[in-house]
Amino acid sequence: MKKIIISFLLIAAISINNNAQVFIDQAIIEFEVKTNVKKTIGNNSWTELLKESMPQFKTGYFQFTFSNNKSIYKFDRWADGPKVPEFLRRDDELNVYYFDFTADKIVQQKAVFGSEILVEDSIPKINWRLTNESRVIAGFNCRKAIGIIMDSVYVFAFYSEEMLIPGGPCTISGLPGMILGLTIPRLYTSFIATKVILNGIKEEDIKPIASKKFSNRSALRTLITERAKEWSSDDDENSRNWRNQFIWRTLL
Repeated sequence: MKKIIISFLLIAAISINNNAQVFIDQAIIEFEVKTNVKKTIGNNSWTELLKESMPQFKTGYFQFTFSNNKSIYKFDRWADGPKVPEFLRRDDELNVYYFDFTADKIVQQKAVFGSEILVEDSIPKINWRLTNESRVIAGFNCRKAIGIIMDSVYVFAFYSEEMLIPGGPCTISGLPGMILGLTIPRLYTSFIATKVILNGIKEEDIKPIASKKFSNRSALRTLITERAKEWSSDDDENSRNWRNQFIWRTLL
């Protein structure tokens, strides 16, 4: 009887150990980011001609590196195959997002109007609604959440509580785990984690861009809204749509 009890306890211990959830506090996550650029550039005589000579989707790969509750998200490379025009790729290549979740701080390098603007501010807050829907992304169990950014833009995220950071692509964050899948329909863009690397993380690479002069997100929004009005008209639906796309994408 004693041997039976001991055997049962050993089996139970092994079973518990095998089913124990592993929590990750540092990693490199690769995201495939796909945008339907033919829908983002509007409809006029010039853009219709441009669409004929470019692929429908812009597909790039970005890296999200995190450790010690800090992260950095930036461009890595473009997918093989036909490329969209350079002016539709430049901002993606230059934008950098640094987060310090402990200090509630974000530092961004944003490419705007051909210039690089540095932004330092508190982390944008998003009101999330958690759902019971789930899926597996890059081998991790994820739960779906729905949020609204910039007053009216819905975002649909899948996050994993197995990763101990409330981060995600660009400025999307604030869930009880790492966002591994994200869709923003009004920007015709999706983000999906394709692989997670657990070794070789260099904490010294997770650092903000150094500068003596920073703007903040409110000033950035005012700047791009005023400038976009100079290039668009409220009387034209295509023009209004382009303006909204430009503002939302720049603030993302």
